[in-house]
Formats: sequence, structure tokens, C-alpha cells
Amino acid sequence: MIETFIAGLIHGNSYALVAVGVSLVFGVANVVNFAHGSVFGFGAMLGWWFIAVLGWSFVPAVLAVVVATGILGLIINAVAVKPLSKAPPIAALLATFAVSMVLDNLSQIIFGPEVRAFPAVIPTNNLRIGGITFGTSDVVMLAVTLVVMVTLALFLRFGRYGRAIRATAQDPDAARQMGVPVGRVQALSFALASSLGGLAGVFVALYTSSVSPTSHVLTGMIAFVAATIGGLGSITGAVVAGFVLGIVEAYGVYWFGEGIRDLITFGALLVILVVRPYGLFGRKSAIATEPMTGTFFGGGHALRLGKKTLIALAVTAIVLIPALATAPFLAVAYQVVLMAIVAVPLTLLSGSAGQVSLGQVAPLAVGAYASALLSMQLNLPPLLAIPLAGLVSALLVTLLTLPIWRLGGHYISIATLGVGYVVVAIIRAAEPVTRGAYGLPGIPAPSLFGHTLTLPLEFYLLDLLFLLLALWVTMRIRKSHLGPTLNSVGADQVAARSLGVRARDYKALAYAVAAFFAGISGALMAHQNGYIDPSLFVIATSVLALTIIVLGGMNSPLGAVFGAVVLVGLPELLRVTPDVRILGYGLLLLLIVRFRPQGLFVRSDKRAKNDRDGDAGDDAAAATTAGAVDASPARPEVTIDTNLEGARA
Repeated sequence: MIETFIAGLIHGNSYALVAVGVSLVFGVANVVNFAHGSVFGFGAMLGWWFIAVLGWSFVPAVLAVVVATGILGLIINAVAVKPLSKAPPIAALLATFAVSMVLDNLSQIIFGPEVRAFPAVIPTNNLRIGGITFGTSDVVMLAVTLVVMVTLALFLRFGRYGRAIRATAQDPDAARQMGVPVGRVQALSFALASSLGGLAGVFVALYTSSVSPTSHVLTGMIAFVAATIGGLGSITGAVVAGFVLGIVEAYGVYWFGEGIRDLITFGALLVILVVRPYGLFGRKSAIATEPMTGTFFGGGHALRLGKKTLIALAVTAIVLIPALATAPFLAVAYQVVLMAIVAVPLTLLSGSAGQVSLGQVAPLAVGAYASALLSMQLNLPPLLAIPLAGLVSALLVTLLTLPIWRLGGHYISIATLGVGYVVVAIIRAAEPVTRGAYGLPGIPAPSLFGHTLTLPLEFYLLDLLFLLLALWVTMRIRKSHLGPTLNSVGADQVAARSLGVRARDYKALAYAVAAFFAGISGALMAHQNGYIDPSLFVIATSVLALTIIVLGGMNSPLGAVFGAVVLVGLPELLRVTPDVRILGYGLLLLLIVRFRPQGLFVRSDKRAKNDRDGDAGDDAAAATTAGAVDASPARPEVTIDTNLEGARA
């Protein structure tokens, strides 16, 4: 048991180092930096390269990693955050997500995807006290963490730029008026945070004795969870939560096995967010809603296609493609359609209701397993099991997410991310039903009038039918009385509530519709592949769905279809390798957020330009007239913890 505690302490040490960087950036720039975990992984790979390839000793290699990742932090700030300083915070969140994809896949291209041994420059198993075995590397890592935390606390408390960081975190406008170089302070915060991430990457690689471009993903995400549990903006919270999470995780794995790790970690995230939405050491944020997604990404008008154009597109999809396309082309086409089924109704949630979801993989997975089990265990026909799976997915995932809609700011997006991990972890842990990591083989293919569908053409036409249903339902909702109501929630939730709109309920409704069709998409995939396992349902799928609607226009259901064609179809047809493909996704998302936030398939107009400049537009004016509070994007009142004794953030 003591050995388990030591292991948890070591893991928590690494989580704390990375989590501090996340909280530091959030406190100063009000940005949830999803690229921070990728910086952590890049630092680990750089450490391996300096030591194993260039032959450097440990200390120079660590110093070089700290400097290199600090410079990388400056680049991230300059490319993805600073240009969007006048945009709602959701823009920088998506931009850092894009940078994360770019960094991860650049690392694979530069260093190669394989796992390699990290040089044992410091002994990792040479000390023993009683029955506890540990290494000099563990002692050094703990000592470095303590020194870094104390030095950082003293710097923030007494240093000139440390005080400037605190002032900027408290009120950037007031700090600017007092002569504080806010832009320089923000850049310094990114550099410090990224240096800490790189430092943690080297020590974690040393502890695990292995490293690869993807080995950092779980540790980086858990550190991000620790920062959220501790309270975004609180350094004390990040440190405490990092160590506690490491210890709890170690005992959970000891008692229940490795498969329970994600369930413990992300389950704890959801529980904390529901019980104390602003974290253990945080203070209630002034942001009560997702930061006005609609005013940034919905500034233009969705393209309106005439009847002749729509008929031509329908004829192409239903007649010409099946008649002229080859089997490989149709296999790609139905993959495009499956992703479009997920993306189209997501425009109701992210485009209309203004709420970004990072966990659409959850209903996708529930739908796939529900339909497979209904057809295999209850012998239901697949064509009946598929829509039932959509209903099951909408019901279960909506019930699971129901408490999170009362959260505010970035916390809802983070909670949906946690839901995605929790659902997949439950599927992996429920071995008697789902067979865990082994998956479910032998899922029957759909059949119609006694004929079993086996050809790509048949799968394509079946998927196309459900896509047309998704388009019809989404467009009907947008044109009904629900459409303007959802738009009012996305434009200004405070104003909508003041007019009697139950914003949380409407967000949950939009999420339920999106979950229903995501479940259908997962069910179709299960029956067409004949096999599913938890590894098929990764968070990257959620990011891809979000990228698709950003590309096509968050308020454009037809744009979502075009986005799926571009992001799923073209790379498949061109046989682009997965690494290059995801790198392209990241670059494209970054460019769209920066230069064309309304999407490629949306007509830009004067209002869109005004919205990008920070003007709330007519919706905000109307809301203010109705007696609502000022609808301009609020900034949470956060301060950076300057001591490690419980100062509030």
C-alpha cells in the first residue's frame, strides 16, 4: 500500500507541474490552453533527442528543453492567442486545440511514431526504505517540483513581472491603464507555463523509461483535469489537485485495475464540476455562459441554395454517385456521410445555442454499442435497432450531462470532454456486457426484405437516407419557434434568461438532438464494420466533428455536409496518411478561426465584421433594451495564487 502511495505521489508530481502551467495561462489570458499537453509531449521528445541522439548530459539537455519549450510557448501565444485577443475566448480555445493537433503530428513526422527507450541518465530504481523501492530520479523530480513551485510563488509575490502578472490576471484593462505591458506579460506567462510543461515531460519520460510522440496524451489530459479540479487560475489548486489526483488514481488502479483509470480521473472531474463548478480553490467566474460563440462564428448568413441547386445535389448524391462511382469511392463516400450525420445536428448546439461540445464521441459510442447489443442479444433487426440506439444514446448521454448545463464559461466544454472519456471508460470497464478492450465481433449487417446489405453502394444509400433525415430535422427545428429561441441563447444567455428563456433546458434539448443522430451514426458504423471496440471512439472524433462545422459554418447544416466532404472525403480519396491528415485538420482549423470564423460556406456581411471586432450587434442591443445586463463578453475575476498556502484564485 505504501508503494502505491509513492507511485501516486510521483504521478501527481508530474500532473502538478503541467497543471500549474494551465492555470497560469488561464489566470492571465483567460484562455484554456489545450496545446499545453502537446508542449509537455514535445518536451519529452526533445529531451530524448538531446540525450540519446546528440549525446548531451542530463542537465544541459533539461535546460535546453526548458528554453525550447519556452520559445514554443511564445510562438503559440503569437500565432493562436494574441491575434484573437479581441474575439470571445472560445476562439482562442479552438485555436489552441488546432495547435495541439499540429504539434502532436509534427512530433510524429519529425521523430517518428515508434516508442523508444528513454536513456537512464538518473537511476530510477536504486533506493530502498523498508519495503519501498524508488529511484534517485523520483527524489530529484520531487525536489525540482518543490523548488519550482516556491520560486514561482516568490516571483509572483515579489518580482516586478510577477506583480505585473497578478495585476493583469486581476483586471487587464486597469493594469494597462497603470502602464503594465499586458501583451508582454501574457507572452511571459505562456513562456513560463510551457517551460514547466517541457520540464515535466522530461521527468515523466525518465520515470516511465520510454517515450513516443503520443505517450504524453493521457498525462497531459489528466494534468488539465487537475487544473480544472483545483480551479482554473489557481496555482495552489493546481498543485494540490495534481498530487491528490495522482494518489487517488494510483489506489484506484491498485484496487480495480488499469482499465478503471480514466473512469476515476474524469469521473472525479465531473463530480467536482457539479458539486463545486469553479473548482476546489477557484472563485465563481463572472462568465455565466459559453463566451458568445454565435457572435464570432455566426457573423455571416448561411448560404441559401435554390430549389434547382438542391435538386441537382440530390440527383448527384442519389443517382450519379451510385451509378458512376467505384466501390472504393463509395466506401469513402459512406464514411463522409456517417461523419456528416454527426456534424449536421451539432450546428443546433454549437451554432444556434452557442455551446461548444468536445465530447460527441460519447453518444457515438453509446449508439454503436446499444445497436450492436440490441441486435446480438435481443435479436432485433438492425434496421430497428439503429433508430432505437439513437434514442438510447440521446436518453443516456443527456441524463449524464444534465447537471453540467448549469455550469458557466469554459467549464461546460470541459465537462463534455470529461463525459466523452467517462463513457468510453465505462464501456471498457463493463467487460461482462461489452467484452471490454476485446470488443464486439460478429455484429450483423442490416437487411431489407430478406436481403443482407454487403456492398458499399448499399451502405452508402442507407447512410444517405439517415443524413437526409438529419438535415430535414435540423432545418425544421431552425425554422420553427425553437430556432429563434436557440439563437437567443447563443447570442446572449443572460439576456435570454431575463426574457424568460430557460437557457439550460434549450441547450440540453439541442444536445439531445445532436446525441440522437450521433448515436445513429455510431450504430450504422457498427453494423457496417461488423466489429467495434473502445479504441475506435477517441476524442479526436469529437474534434473532427467540431472542425467540420467550423469549416462549413456553425450555423449552416448544408455547410456541415460540405465540411465533411472536404475534411473526410478528400484526404481519404487522396490517400493522405493519418499523420499528415490530422496535421492538415489542425492547420485548417487554425486558419479558419483566425481569418474566416464564420466558415467557408457562409456569406460574410457587414455584421460579421462588426461581430469580429467585438460588437455585440443588434441582439445585444435588444437584450439590453429588455432590461438585461450588458451583453459584452465578460472576463472572469481571477487572480493568480501567489503563495502556496491557500490564497483564493
